[in-house]
Amino acid sequence: MRTPLVSSDLSWVEEAVRPRPAVGARVARLLDDLTGVQGARRDAIAAAFWADVGRLGAPLVEPVEGEPGHRTLTFLYRGHRTTRHVLLFSNRLVDRARLADALLHHVPGTDIWHLGLRLRADHRGTYRMAADISTGAPPADPDLLQEFLRTLQRYAGPDPLNPRTIPTRWGGPDCSVFALPEAPGQRWARPTRAVPRGRVERHGVHSPALGATRDVWVYLPPGHGHRDLPVVVLGDGDMWLDGMGLQDSLDTLIADGALPPLIVLAPDSVDGPTRWREMSARDSYVTFLADDVLPWAAGRWPLTTDPRRTVVAGQSLGGLTALYAGLVRAERFGNVLAQSPSLWWHPGLPSDGGVPQTPVVGVPWLVQRYAEEAPRDLTVHLDVGLHEGPMVGYSRALYDALRPAEHRITLDEFNGGHDYACWHGALLDALVRMLAS
Repeated sequence: MRTPLVSSDLSWVEEAVRPRPAVGARVARLLDDLTGVQGARRDAIAAAFWADVGRLGAPLVEPVEGEPGHRTLTFLYRGHRTTRHVLLFSNRLVDRARLADALLHHVPGTDIWHLGLRLRADHRGTYRMAADISTGAPPADPDLLQEFLRTLQRYAGPDPLNPRTIPTRWGGPDCSVFALPEAPGQRWARPTRAVPRGRVERHGVHSPALGATRDVWVYLPPGHGHRDLPVVVLGDGDMWLDGMGLQDSLDTLIADGALPPLIVLAPDSVDGPTRWREMSARDSYVTFLADDVLPWAAGRWPLTTDPRRTVVAGQSLGGLTALYAGLVRAERFGNVLAQSPSLWWHPGLPSDGGVPQTPVVGVPWLVQRYAEEAPRDLTVHLDVGLHEGPMVGYSRALYDALRPAEHRITLDEFNGGHDYACWHGALLDALVRMLAS
């Protein structure tokens, strides 16, 4: 079994995909053009630069000389005379322990702020930006500066220069999205034409297992008069069927014949504390899915009871939950789709949530459970981002534990972080592989 990756900073990222500071060609030319120039001429050069950005789009994506497999990605911000700092918050691209490295650079005498990174050309990710316009000098002490910059996160929002966004959960500001030229295609993630539309409903389902009522988001395919429809039980329904618009992607897949008509049952995760408490390999939550949600839905719609046509899926803690459900209830869930599963979790962690500050020592708890007792007829698919630190190693460990015994397990590694922008397309691709006739 391969040793899981362990570290607390960007050093855990494999060399080929590790982000590195860079100055793109367009910014380098701008700086050359501005050398020794003042007044109206300087203003004109800056205005021409912004005109180019309006034509090319932001962030800027440019080739790296001599490295066809990489690009320079330049984040830009159009500041104001009161702007003191502009800080980039990017999913797994910047080290949260060294936020000063994520400050954009100001071009003196202009409204241009920039920060360039050299990235492998298949990277996809999300980011937000925060501009500091407070008065007074910034802290000179590095530790105090770090704390000051950390407070800016609450003011971060989408990039005003980039119209491509995705929502964040529980009412947070949207994130901006970038995708470099060789990032995997997401042909179904965004509808490109009119197709027959399914519908989304939201129902309250009482759960004896949880001792509570939980909202469940339900996707019903267009013309769902079919019998024995495949079913996907998907975590975080509030994000997928309310925020991310997964239903539009499913409509397109079904219209294209890439997926059969199917039903999605997606419980709402309520809030952060509830999600942590219920979705970290808890028997009560698996019972809720298997014995409360599925029977409730079967009494209303023509869904299958065949585990081979039933998928349990989720991301992060939801991915952990999906793996645990497949392990202990394979007679209900014959397919597991786990994206960036939180395999660092183990029994005994505090119930108030939070990722442990130290990596797993030895074999992760659920990996060991799978190695010892994985159901023979279970199909498992894993997705993980190369920028997810130790989680890359944990997913590889699970793959390595099952593959020699000829279990049906696949692992895809994408060049990105812990990110819905990456999960969306990968989720659709995996559903097609699992459920296409």
